[in-house]
Amino acid sequence: RRGMDESKPLKIRLTFSVILVGVSLLFAAVVSDHWAVLSPKVEVYNATCEAAHFGLWRLCTKRIYVQEPSAHEKGCGPISLPGESNCSYFKHFTPGESSEIFEVTTQKEYSISAAAIAIFSVGFAIIGTICILFSFRKKSDYLLKPASMFYTFAGLCIIISVEVMRQSVKRMIDSEETVWIEYSYSWSFACACASFILLFICGIILLLIALPRFPQNPWETCMDAEPEH
Repeated sequence: RRGMDESKPLKIRLTFSVILVGVSLLFAAVVSDHWAVLSPKVEVYNATCEAAHFGLWRLCTKRIYVQEPSAHEKGCGPISLPGESNCSYFKHFTPGESSEIFEVTTQKEYSISAAAIAIFSVGFAIIGTICILFSFRKKSDYLLKPASMFYTFAGLCIIISVEVMRQSVKRMIDSEETVWIEYSYSWSFACACASFILLFICGIILLLIALPRFPQNPWETCMDAEPEH
């Protein structure tokens, strides 16, 4: 039984190491601008077209020179091609900046909602990390349970933000008020999904580690009781 108790700190540290990877992916997703890539229909070749990629806070447009139609690409792009880039923060976050893509009221609401929920996710992850760092002190194991809950909440918040962003992109593509006909999700979107998986699963694992072990035999409870002085 002692061997099982001694392995508990190792399990906590291994789980925390995976959680740190999830937190890093979460921060990368929140601060980057490659959640989705949008492209308009290209009708004129040997000319420039304008593709866009955006995140929670900024929209970046890129003028790409299109030489000839591709068999599988009907839109403008791919975004990795060289071209002149221009990034600006969304108007609802910085007054004075303009972004025509998000002028529609519904898109503005989607964007603000996704950003707000992502901030909650970051906040939960930070609080969880503080709790688990303090739990490394002697007799502070009780902090593992709230830490696990905070990480689980962080994972749930970021996947909700992902779904809000997905609905936002879908509405933009379906809307007749925008020129975008093609879209794809990029590496920031993948980081957000991966952070959800790591934070949610590791949060549950951390909670299971923090829970006291039930006695396997009836006499274990009596044997583990401290002698009276």
